[in-house]
Amino acid sequence: MPPVFPMLTVLSMFYYMCLRRRARTATRGEMNSRRAIESNTRALPINVEIVQYAKEVLDFSSHYGSENSMSYTMWNLAGIPNVYPSSGDFTQTAVFRTYGTWWDRCPSARLPFKRTPPTFCSQDYVELAFEEPVYPTAVHILETYHPGAIVRILACSANPYSQNPPAEVRWEILWSEAPVKVDGPQARQFTPCIKQINFPTNLIRLEVNSSLLDYYTELDAVVLHGVKERPVLSLKTSMIDMNDIDEDEDEEKYGCGMDTLSKQFSIVTLREWPTNGYFDKLPYELIQLILSHLAVPDLCRLAQTCKLLYQHCCDPLQYIHLSLQPYWARINDTSLEYLQSRCTLIQWLNLSWTGNRGAISVSGFSRFLKVCGSELVRLELSCGHFLNETCLEVITEMCPNLQELNLSSCDKIPPQAFNHIAKVGSLKRLILYRTKVEQTALLSILNFCSELQHLSLGSCVMIEDYDLIASMMGAKCKKLRSLDLWRCKNITESGIAELASGCQLLEELDLGWCPTLQSSTGCFTNLARKLPNLQKLFLTANRSVCDTDIEELAANCTRLRQLDILGTRMVSPASLRKLLESCKDLSLLDVSFCSQIDNRVVLELNDNFPNVFIKKSFTQ
Repeated sequence: MPPVFPMLTVLSMFYYMCLRRRARTATRGEMNSRRAIESNTRALPINVEIVQYAKEVLDFSSHYGSENSMSYTMWNLAGIPNVYPSSGDFTQTAVFRTYGTWWDRCPSARLPFKRTPPTFCSQDYVELAFEEPVYPTAVHILETYHPGAIVRILACSANPYSQNPPAEVRWEILWSEAPVKVDGPQARQFTPCIKQINFPTNLIRLEVNSSLLDYYTELDAVVLHGVKERPVLSLKTSMIDMNDIDEDEDEEKYGCGMDTLSKQFSIVTLREWPTNGYFDKLPYELIQLILSHLAVPDLCRLAQTCKLLYQHCCDPLQYIHLSLQPYWARINDTSLEYLQSRCTLIQWLNLSWTGNRGAISVSGFSRFLKVCGSELVRLELSCGHFLNETCLEVITEMCPNLQELNLSSCDKIPPQAFNHIAKVGSLKRLILYRTKVEQTALLSILNFCSELQHLSLGSCVMIEDYDLIASMMGAKCKKLRSLDLWRCKNITESGIAELASGCQLLEELDLGWCPTLQSSTGCFTNLARKLPNLQKLFLTANRSVCDTDIEELAANCTRLRQLDILGTRMVSPASLRKLLESCKDLSLLDVSFCSQIDNRVVLELNDNFPNVFIKKSFTQ
């Protein structure tokens, strides 16, 4: 029987040849010009390129700045550049919360989900709205400090300013690449070659991975170039790249896209095969082990090959740990419905970034947990803006064994809803970064969840009295190992004393940007003496940190691995030498904007202590 070639490949090759023929006859200007050249000839249609800066920041996963200011926040990405082309550390830029691999090397680090596809490496994101929907021709990203974090650029079919929500929301990847190490921290304009899409957009999403960076990346502005009418494909577009053709063909042939994932899960009839080959001779457990290395879309493809592999691919044991975050753009109620029968034994579930813009409903999420929540131990729901009080109530009722709950940046959950979390007495990890949790609910959680080991309250702006919270932690949470109080505005030496006395197992403490703490009260000295197990201590932007505090850390916290004293004016090189000599495991020391620590001192310390990454930021 003659081989059957996919029609897509044949048509693509024919189209490519037509474009090549056109290229031979076209002028250089016709083929290479991106901008329309206005003409007085009315008979010719003109497709003028529109250039626009972001009008509004719609959503993001994290930022370095405060919720109540503009410094170092994602909101700085709206509008024209504030800093570019200057390089350096500027408060008027957008900065994400983390960089490098330091956050993966501290006591609060979480174990990664297996089966994450290698093409998905995003750690943070920001979504930007523009005034006019256009067919994108270019995206310019103005990076002003430590560039190189952008790994994906996506476009959305939904118009955030439309009064009528679309029946279907589509996301298309304009550009994607693994993170790369960029030489030097200098500013640059990043303009990757983007793919043409078949719908206009005014909603652009940037995804970043900062793991290779030596410091925080800083973004100043995003410029979207595009035309109102759909452009004719040119030789420059990646849509005729043979790799893209093969990928699209593969997706169409095997249904590997998450659009068809729900259909694949629902398949109940399979093609009749005479035998299952040699797989019949393999032990069941061995086949299960082999399949455990496949990503979810690959399981969907394999399930269509034969009855034996269909049985293996649908076995609930294959879904003990399931991360749907890499497929956030295509997960919806239907996906969860078809996954239900396969997730009855699920223990780890990652739904971070999923469900927004109506993709997952409260009822769909609730139905899934009622079937699959009984064995759940870990639940990741970061940036899940569909979550409301009903969802938290269902979680607490249907997940009696839950130990880890991540609600980071779920800023749409109403304050009173967090009271339900107190019912989960088995919780060991709770992440409430950038949520609207209020003081009463948090006190209740701390009172009833005495098994807590890791707690993140960074940028929780609705808590009125952090001293009271710290006192409750010291009284009830004796097993606490890591605590994030990033940017808590009102904790004092009294709260720190209660915390240090009651939570002596603490290994990680983030007190960055806590302006009410003053070294003169002895609060940092008390910490060093009461918490000898400290491995990570962030005192970022506390200008009162002094030599006495550093010397106490050197004497009492010899296991220290990471220390951030950015911005202090009272620490001398001599005290830092004592610290480095005493803390043999120290790997990160941030002395940015420390007035007594100049570049000469940093170079000297680097020479004497080469195993320590000593960071000195700058502004030009």
